[in-house]
Amino acid sequence: MKRIVALLLACAFVMGALAAPAMAAKTVVIKIAGMKPEGEPETIGMHKFGQYLKELSGGKYEVQVFPNSTLGKEDAYIASTRKGIIQMCATGTQTSALHPAMAMLETPMLYDSYDHARRAMEGETFKLINEGFTEKSGLRTLNAFPLGFRHFYTKKPLNGIDDVKGLRMRVPNIPLYTNFAKECGISGQPMPFAEVPSALDQGVIDGGDSPLSDIVALKMYEITPQITLTGHILVIHSLYINEKFYQSLPEQDKAWFNEAAKRAADDIWQMVEEGDAKAIETIKAAKGSVNTPSKEFHDYMVEAGKRSWKLFYDTVPNAKEILESAASYRDAK
Repeated sequence: MKRIVALLLACAFVMGALAAPAMAAKTVVIKIAGMKPEGEPETIGMHKFGQYLKELSGGKYEVQVFPNSTLGKEDAYIASTRKGIIQMCATGTQTSALHPAMAMLETPMLYDSYDHARRAMEGETFKLINEGFTEKSGLRTLNAFPLGFRHFYTKKPLNGIDDVKGLRMRVPNIPLYTNFAKECGISGQPMPFAEVPSALDQGVIDGGDSPLSDIVALKMYEITPQITLTGHILVIHSLYINEKFYQSLPEQDKAWFNEAAKRAADDIWQMVEEGDAKAIETIKAAKGSVNTPSKEFHDYMVEAGKRSWKLFYDTVPNAKEILESAASYRDAK
């Protein structure tokens, strides 16, 4: 009898040892890369996606987040996602190199508010922008979420149109941004964001533009205390997934990925808008000045934005349809 019990225990031990690797193999690791550091909306969105996917799948999927360009710069980790070296990534209009319409995610002076933009991004506008993208890129766009509206930060107040013309402003080295600056009468100075503080100290530039979260995180208001709420470009990023990997998933798993991405985006839309209000409080508490443009100033920016849209008409076949779609969500309830 003792021998039988010992044999059964030995068999149970062996079966358990064999089962352990099998159970561990059920967890699928998803790698997702991004460019922003921890604490930024993009990175929070990646973590949120991972949390929701794990919850929805009952632990089948575990997402490993690689922020702050730890897997290379944007073009490198986008290429890795396209090749299937990693499964996912987060980025913005960098994907316009693969599909020009993706640049229209950040069309100047297109959105009046976060609500307006969100309706467009959750509706037909987003679908029109993505039309043909997956076939060209091998990537699928799972969602769209904001990093924030870009606003001007300057040393001197911008009280009107004349104060804008001739300003030497730092701009990202992206045709969309440099062209919009030109249409505003601004002398755009393309340079990496890391060089902005020294350029301001040396008088090379008069200011720049960024979402309020960046202005506060880097305390730009200490160098350029005049913040003008132009909201001229809404920075929008997305989570992308390798299309071959996505299509290899069972239908239920695809639904989990889609739902996790939706929930993550929902959280970021709310978080960014609330974050803007807190950022304004922070700037004012530090003796910075937060100004709302006059109607004349705003209308001037709108017209400059519309002139910059020519870039889209020249490169995006359905640009007119996209712009009209976005406008249709302006008064939607």
